[in-house]
Amino acid sequence: MAFASSMLPSSAFALIEKGINAREIEVSVLGFHPLKISVPGEIIPSGEFYSYEAKYLSEESKLIIPAALEDAQKKNLVRLASAAFDYLQLEGMARIDFLLDRDTGNIWINEPNTMPGFTGISMYPKLWEATGLSFPELMKNLVSLAQERKNRRNKLEVDR
Repeated sequence: MAFASSMLPSSAFALIEKGINAREIEVSVLGFHPLKISVPGEIIPSGEFYSYEAKYLSEESKLIIPAALEDAQKKNLVRLASAAFDYLQLEGMARIDFLLDRDTGNIWINEPNTMPGFTGISMYPKLWEATGLSFPELMKNLVSLAQERKNRRNKLEVDR
């Protein structure tokens, strides 16, 4: 049954995604300009989907860092992560998640995560560690970026 938009409440919407046979690849982004981009990592969930159970409860899910990718794919992921970060006007940090279609090789931006986790299983710091930036150095970078942003905002003049 098809629904006309006038049949739904104004606050209702649906997002329908095409199902693809994909690998989940994640990239960490840090900074303002110039941006730093981590090596890509891959999540191999314990089940069909990377569900809450697969992420937090199952010990069978795997994180592959760095992800086994062709050089062209790595370059494309870095370019897309940087472009998404800029397009969305993000600042400081984000993790950009991708789906790499196993059948066609197409790369899809799945989502930006502007507040990625920092638990023992979180990809954001793990990707930076694999890139050569230790957890203490990552924290120093994030504090420095926050101070830089505060200083920029304090210099803004408001005319009312």
